[in-house]
Amino acid sequence: MHPLTGDLPAGWLRRLAPHARPVYRRAGHRLTRQDTPAEQFWLLHSGTVVIDLHVPGRGDVVLEELGAGTTVGWSWLVAPYRWQFGAVVTDDIRALEFNAAGIRALIAENDELGRELSARFLSVVADRLRTARHRLVGLYAYPADTT
Repeated sequence: MHPLTGDLPAGWLRRLAPHARPVYRRAGHRLTRQDTPAEQFWLLHSGTVVIDLHVPGRGDVVLEELGAGTTVGWSWLVAPYRWQFGAVVTDDIRALEFNAAGIRALIAENDELGRELSARFLSVVADRLRTARHRLVGLYAYPADTT
């Protein structure tokens, strides 16, 4: 079981299951690109993914590395449903890929499920933003060496 969903009631898991499919992605595969439509999310079972952010003049800056037991993607939950960060597979992954539109429909149908999933993904959002802030401060706290 995955930490994000492992303790959900069986009835909710049965409702989520039709919107998920197992996937395998090789290293180098880009799962998401910043500012493109966010149409899915992933629960990682193995492998690694890096989260990146395009910074003008610096290119794609790696913010965080995610491994087994983590969740990739939260932008699907917040309109206008566009990726806030990019994500690239760095070590082949096995994951469950969820269709975001289907999960949003379930959330709209069931207030209790919606509150629970929203709270769980809010934790993911907070972790990603905290890590991004620390990484960017580290990059820009000191001027680049120009010698």
